[in-house]
This record gives sequence, C-alpha cells and structure tokens, in this order.
Amino acid sequence: MAETGRAVTGRAATRRTGPAQSATADREIVITRVISAPRELVFEAFTEVRHLSRWWGPEGFTTTTRAFEFRVGGEWDFVMHGPDGTDYQEWISWTEIAPPERIALLHGESRGDPNAFESVLTFAPDGAATRIEMRTVFPTKELRDEAVEKYHAIEGGQQTLNNLAAYVTEIVRKGVAD
Repeated sequence: MAETGRAVTGRAATRRTGPAQSATADREIVITRVISAPRELVFEAFTEVRHLSRWWGPEGFTTTTRAFEFRVGGEWDFVMHGPDGTDYQEWISWTEIAPPERIALLHGESRGDPNAFESVLTFAPDGAATRIEMRTVFPTKELRDEAVEKYHAIEGGQQTLNNLAAYVTEIVRKGVAD
C-alpha cells in the first residue's frame, strides 16, 4: 500500500456545512498520514523513548531527551536541535493514553507554559496499514496562526509524520523491532 500524507488546516478540515462547524476550527491544525505498518508498531514508535529519539521532529532536527515517563500525568522533557543550531526547549505531558488507538497530550516549552497547546493522536487500522491523525488545538487563533506562519507547523508536522513513517517502515522491512 502506498503511503500518503495530507495536511489540513482547521478551516479546511471542518468545511462549513451549516451551524455544525467546530468551535475550535480557527484554532486547530489537523495532519493525517497513512503508514504502511501495523497500528501496534506505529503506536509503540510514538510511545517509547528508544524509538522517539530516532525519528521525532521535522527534517534536519535531532532530539535530546532529559526525562521521559509515558503514563497519564507523566512528562517528556526534551530539547529539539534545529539544523541551524537553534535549540528549542520542549515539554509534553500525557493527558490520555488508550493503547493502541489514542494519545492526548499537552505540549509547550515547559510546565505551566500559558501558550501550551493540546494534541490528540489517533491510530486507526487501514487494511494492513495505520492511519494516524494528529489534531492540535491552540489556545487562540493568533497562536495557531503564529505556529503556522513563523514556525511552519503544518510542514513540520507533515515532516515529523514522514519521519515516523520512514522509521517504522524500515523496522517492518528489517523484520525486527529492536
């Protein structure tokens, strides 16, 4: 099965079909990707630090983990190193975990970040592949727009899921999940 990726901004993701438009449409980014790997493996690659450190982030970025505890209320404290040498302090707290189908999290620069945003990731079977959807909702439309314009959040999200796809596809090809 071919791998496909699609990024959709909040406005496009919730086409106006009457009064049912999402209340968060102007504050969200939705990115989906079909990955040619079993759902359990894709979920594992997203939830174990030994995997995350090998694919997380947009093209050219690397990640250094300071602390990682994957459980509801647990935290991932890490630094993303940009290809230009810029370091980005990052922090994630897991708010919901339903293996292997759903993860909800709060993501900011540090605990207590007033600009932290919420993301929900769903992992759905798609034949022998997995359809992953990453739905991110920002506190305000302005923060969403800044993430898109200044930090290229849509492209970065697509690249991150592309990196995940390449990583798990290679695991499947090798037939091992070291």
